[in-house]
Amino acid sequence: MNWLGLKERVAVVTGGASGIGRACCIGLAEVGVFVVVADINEEGGRETIEELKKKYGSKHLFVRVDVTDRHSVENLIETTVSSYGQIDIFINNAGINIPRLLVDPEGKEELTEDVWNKVVSINLKGTYLCAQIAARRMIKSSSGGVIINMASEAGTEGSEGQSVYAATKAAIYALNRSWAKELGKHNIRIVGVAPGILEPTPLRSKEYERALAYTRGITVEQLRATYKTISIPLGRSGRLSEVADVVCFLASDRASYIHGTVINVSGGKSRA
Repeated sequence: MNWLGLKERVAVVTGGASGIGRACCIGLAEVGVFVVVADINEEGGRETIEELKKKYGSKHLFVRVDVTDRHSVENLIETTVSSYGQIDIFINNAGINIPRLLVDPEGKEELTEDVWNKVVSINLKGTYLCAQIAARRMIKSSSGGVIINMASEAGTEGSEGQSVYAATKAAIYALNRSWAKELGKHNIRIVGVAPGILEPTPLRSKEYERALAYTRGITVEQLRATYKTISIPLGRSGRLSEVADVVCFLASDRASYIHGTVINVSGGKSRA
């Protein structure tokens, strides 16, 4: 626990109510970080906070946020600073995935402007707004900080039936490199994390699996079977806690020279 030296630092995690975000909240709290669980899902966010308080003490906070709304993100940062006096770590994790085909001859699951705009707004605009407003505060404090943006292996590999999601995650790579060049001089590190196939999360809902299976011309059962047969040299899907462990390390001074890059957490998965 002490090896990371994160005790009493302050971290904000967007999308912290479930999935990878929730795992990051738990991992950070475990090493002594004061965690702000930020999510549009109030019920899930408060459940996460109750778990953190029960296991790791009371100095954790839930703030409802819509990452696509500037005023909402500004309130998140202001509430964090007024509560703790600082913000050291910002985890840009909030995101959605709506499987669609670019062209669907059947006309059932074709990529529409509404779907495109929704995914881009949350995954890309949300990342930009959060990073900008968090970085502005970090610069003002003059103590620097770390911003970790959640990418995906799909951002480099592409993904059948998930082109808009993959596109938003590919953009994270470019944003990381660009923002690293801009913010390094202010002692703010920018790092990305790109998970591969993980254990089931709320993102992998029944509707998500139905739509994704349709875009690939297979059944839901066949889709689930592919998770076991795909080429992952470690022979299994990843655990959420394994992503969280990487996030905790990157947020610490032990990773003080890691900047402007994306760390792949996929068990060695390849196209083969």
